[in-house]
Amino acid sequence: MVQTLSAAAARRVALAAQGFGRVPSATVGTRQLNGLFDRLGLLQIDSVNVFERSHYLPAFARLGGYDKTLLDRLTFRPTSRSSESGYTEVWAHEAAFVPVRDWPLFRFRHRRFREKYLAGKDSWGLTAGRETIEWLRAELAARGPLAASEIEHDANVRRGPWWGWSEVKQGLEVMFRAGELATAGRTRFERRYALVEQALPASVLDRHVPEDEAVRELVRHSVTALGVGTLADIADYYRLYTAETKAALDDLVHAGEVERVHVHGWQRAGRPLAAYAPAGVRVPRAISATAVLSPFDPVVWERERLLRMFGMHYRIEIYTPAPKRVFGYYVMPVLVDDEIVGRVDLKSDRQAGVLRVQSAWVEEGRAEGAVAERRAPLLGRVAEWQGLGEVIVAGRGNLAAALDAEVEGAAQTAV
Repeated sequence: MVQTLSAAAARRVALAAQGFGRVPSATVGTRQLNGLFDRLGLLQIDSVNVFERSHYLPAFARLGGYDKTLLDRLTFRPTSRSSESGYTEVWAHEAAFVPVRDWPLFRFRHRRFREKYLAGKDSWGLTAGRETIEWLRAELAARGPLAASEIEHDANVRRGPWWGWSEVKQGLEVMFRAGELATAGRTRFERRYALVEQALPASVLDRHVPEDEAVRELVRHSVTALGVGTLADIADYYRLYTAETKAALDDLVHAGEVERVHVHGWQRAGRPLAAYAPAGVRVPRAISATAVLSPFDPVVWERERLLRMFGMHYRIEIYTPAPKRVFGYYVMPVLVDDEIVGRVDLKSDRQAGVLRVQSAWVEEGRAEGAVAERRAPLLGRVAEWQGLGEVIVAGRGNLAAALDAEVEGAAQTAV
């Protein structure tokens, strides 16, 4: 018999699976951060730093304030070639930190990239030539791990701003996505590239997982991490093809590891959407949480899921020209308990020591006062975590006035 979940129950299941609603530890250390990786499977990487780099934010949202250097030690240091503990980088959902032990699961992804690249079908438009790649292979073999900026070559010249990568940078990215290179840590956030045999343990390199088994393992983890999801939700977690995801789900259902469920209100074109959950899924009675969610948080990744589950139509506006932005440059959803109640555009003004709330919004149908009351203490914790002494709310957004009053009241109480 197929279990039926209400939409609210599905939200609580999903948030609990993602690590929300748990009693936070008094202090957050390496054990808690490793536990977060075990739960999520990956942390997506993005270079935008107007508020904070994206890979730091999921831990703060779930665990509270923590020392970011602890996460740096786990993710920025070169991995040990004698141990499978630690983290490396692969193209998983997008560029992401993943456990070193999971690297063999992505061999089929590396192969697919190589095939597309050689066929001239790479959607990223990478065009590094064979001679450049061969030269880079020899350079890394001779000199060891290198950042792109450390490589001297006539072709190591940017072709323009932002994505105008040089021929050398493109070559490194081609080799990285094809699985020929791995990361050997980062220095001031710049990735250091190494031949895989220079960076990964032999036990990992020697492990070859058949493609169907690798996909099944990734799907297994996706279902666990999502708590409940549709076929599209589950496929999106590691950017798998729909057909292979469906085949893996059928295998896991047959094995009794996953069960089909029905969620009230989950439908498309008037027809119910099939959903899946870990076998024996339990529904939490409640979720207690307040958090800002990075645009690159797994809760936010799949925009159709976000709309279906939380009623939020969300678009990232980082790449939108300023005159066309609706909510703000680095606008993030705000979670209160098991609902997303608004958005906030934050900027860490480190020189002035101020957390600037560029705009603040409440979703339609939410009480402004109640939302502002919960959000003001959250912003205080955000500022403290960022090492900023003050929160200043600008006047933009339909929650700005109420939030400013709450922030001012909290500041006066603290004096």
